[in-house]
Amino acid sequence: MGNSLKAIVAFVPSDECQKYLLEDLEEMPVDKMVDLSGRQLRRLPLHICSFRELVKLYLSDNNLNHLPPELEQLQNLQILALDFNNFKALPLVVCTLKQLCILYLGNNKLCSLPLELRLLQNLKTLWIESNCLQCLPEVVCELSLLKTLHAGSNALRTLPTQLRCLQELRTIWLSGNLLSEFPPVLLDMPCLEVIDVDRNSIRFFPSLAHLPGLKLVIYDHNPCRNAPKVAKGVRRVGRWSEESPEPRKRSGAVIEITLNEKPSPPPATKPEPEDEPC
Repeated sequence: MGNSLKAIVAFVPSDECQKYLLEDLEEMPVDKMVDLSGRQLRRLPLHICSFRELVKLYLSDNNLNHLPPELEQLQNLQILALDFNNFKALPLVVCTLKQLCILYLGNNKLCSLPLELRLLQNLKTLWIESNCLQCLPEVVCELSLLKTLHAGSNALRTLPTQLRCLQELRTIWLSGNLLSEFPPVLLDMPCLEVIDVDRNSIRFFPSLAHLPGLKLVIYDHNPCRNAPKVAKGVRRVGRWSEESPEPRKRSGAVIEITLNEKPSPPPATKPEPEDEPC
């Protein structure tokens, strides 16, 4: 009954109704974090924008499709979660929050990202999974401090060559896209530690043995004819990984040995707030 009532109240723009959704949040919490996830919000209450020392703002799982320009007042904000909403375009006011280091935009309806995103030069983690992206926006390649990029479950067919400019990038999740070949640009990124291309359409994997920083490669659920070769100590997840040999011929027949146990796939949801360092 509580959630149903909130859903009805969310349609009423009066201050009293918005206060009900906020559950009497009148002052900024001591921990400088506000979590309004799952409140059925259709607009961000302007009162929140007065918390100028706010560091973390979670607006996940609401019905938001725009943000007020007053959000620009939150210049100390480091973590902003906008995932599981109805954004068709990233509100430009987000790009004015220059202290952001973690930005969650997954599970929206984004087809592109604005060029103004390049202003977020402190951004280290970007989640844009489960959107409508047919190509990785080149502006992402201008986020020089980016360490983690989650772009899974889109419609990506290639990656821009400019991605190699991200020398700090350590983890890239590309599962559930439309890649028909292993992205060549990743072969020129020696600092990558985790590569996930699970659930694509890759038929052949080049050698990854020359990537000195690589620790884990996930390539399962591809129609591949081979496993990627990796350096000693690198973990592979997929057919013919280190726990099982690649297919070998014996008396003219190909014998395939597959894994019975595999580690968990990349997280479907973002880490808990307390586990998110900036």
